[in-house]
Amino acid sequence: MSASDSILVEATTRIFRDLGDPQDWNGADAESRRAPLWHALEEAGLTSAWVPEALGGAGAGLADGFEALRISGEFAVSLPLAETLLAGWLLARAGLPVPKGMLSVAPVLEGERLWLGADGNLSGTASAVPFAREAAQIAVLARRGEEPVVALVDTSRCSIRAGTSIAGESRDEVTLHGVAPAALAAAPAGIDEQVLLQMGAAVRAIQMSGALQAILERSAAYAKERVAFERPIGGFQAVQHSLARLAGEAAAALAAAGSAADAIESSPEFDEAVFLEVASAKIRVGEAAQSGAAIAHQVHGAMGFSREHVLHLYTQRLWAWRDDFGSEAAWALRLGAMVAAKGADALWPMLAAR
Repeated sequence: MSASDSILVEATTRIFRDLGDPQDWNGADAESRRAPLWHALEEAGLTSAWVPEALGGAGAGLADGFEALRISGEFAVSLPLAETLLAGWLLARAGLPVPKGMLSVAPVLEGERLWLGADGNLSGTASAVPFAREAAQIAVLARRGEEPVVALVDTSRCSIRAGTSIAGESRDEVTLHGVAPAALAAAPAGIDEQVLLQMGAAVRAIQMSGALQAILERSAAYAKERVAFERPIGGFQAVQHSLARLAGEAAAALAAAGSAADAIESSPEFDEAVFLEVASAKIRVGEAAQSGAAIAHQVHGAMGFSREHVLHLYTQRLWAWRDDFGSEAAWALRLGAMVAAKGADALWPMLAAR
């Protein structure tokens, strides 16, 4: 990590600590806190971390952008930082300018496609698009025949049907009826809908790893403070065992997500090795999110289920992020199909190569 990239990560931590404290966001005035935090992230260059300096971005490395997203996951703030980074990455790969403000990406579900017609307009429907209502523009990957293209569309020209995730965040259906793109370019070689899904899955995995670390720390602290039968519950063996399991899940998530981020950073293309890392990360981190959230709620007891406590900000986002860009079940099917197609003799060499 270079000195400038280290500064970027330090800035992320400082900004979220100052303006993104979950306890401050867990109230009626949460909406009023969005603009100051977003402005601080933009001013620090964090929203354009994956955009080269030549296109007006911060020009940070992929690994450092992933680290910034891990830190954001530790605070569970409802802002489209991940989506804006993904949109910037997609637009920049196509050589398109990246606008300021909140952005999103589409499509985000396997099998969905958008189309660019002969008249130069876009059509199609993308489901469960994160933060589409809040975003001013959406970076879309569409098809001109069989050729992938990257486009930027104004949300004001799209038909948006509101949807909501289990965490209360926007997951909207976006329909394009002959929408003229604000910017358009052919997608670079190797970039298609599957690659966008892989990037999105890696982003969600790294965010989940940050959130799991946060609920581990909060659960351990609560176990030291909560007294039952005249001693802290952290002194009971059953609670210690649960916390040890949670620590194991958080560590596994961090390792799997970090490995996927490293693979994307170090590989010149989204090849089979990157797919293996990303699929494995989304599966393992999704499983960790399920087990980890359950343990955290067990440790906190009834208090953890209350709206006044911040635990739900983390666990509900963990549950929502599990499904974004493909659930662990969907990725397990894809990974299993790849392994089966290569044959039994290729399995061990493929694993050992990692």
